[in-house]
Amino acid sequence: MNQRVAFRWAVAVGLLGGLTACDPNRVFEENIDFAKYSWDVQQRPAFTFAIQDTAARYDVYFNVRHAADYGFYNLYVKHTLVGPAGPVGRPLLHQMLLLDPKTGEPKGSGTGDIYDIQLLALPNQRFAKAGSYTLTLEQYMRQAQLPGLMAIGVRVAKRANKK
Repeated sequence: MNQRVAFRWAVAVGLLGGLTACDPNRVFEENIDFAKYSWDVQQRPAFTFAIQDTAARYDVYFNVRHAADYGFYNLYVKHTLVGPAGPVGRPLLHQMLLLDPKTGEPKGSGTGDIYDIQLLALPNQRFAKAGSYTLTLEQYMRQAQLPGLMAIGVRVAKRANKK
């Protein structure tokens, strides 16, 4: 990794950490970096988080970091969720729009040629049992390597009560 990219990465992580550190609704957030900034089809990042409050509703987000040279405007990801009692629902395929399909402008926020986007994947999710849940992600594009994808992550937050 060259020093310029490392510096941008450190600044973005610091800013993101500062913004999320004060969030009382956040239950879990983790991002996994891809070696050589490429997501290989064989890589299936797994995120394990604990749910204590089964009466609450949760929003589950996917975090994506990509470089400007990512070759597509979208990203297909399949998720599988397993909880203490086994699979939770069916695996679902998500299409995430990282760039505007017409203009090519990146969605989310960016510094230089690196962009971060957080997308709501599972709104108003209910977890029936307290315990550990594992969300596994799998890239579902038509090529084995996705150069330009730098990291993928998951955020779980208690749904804010609307007054």
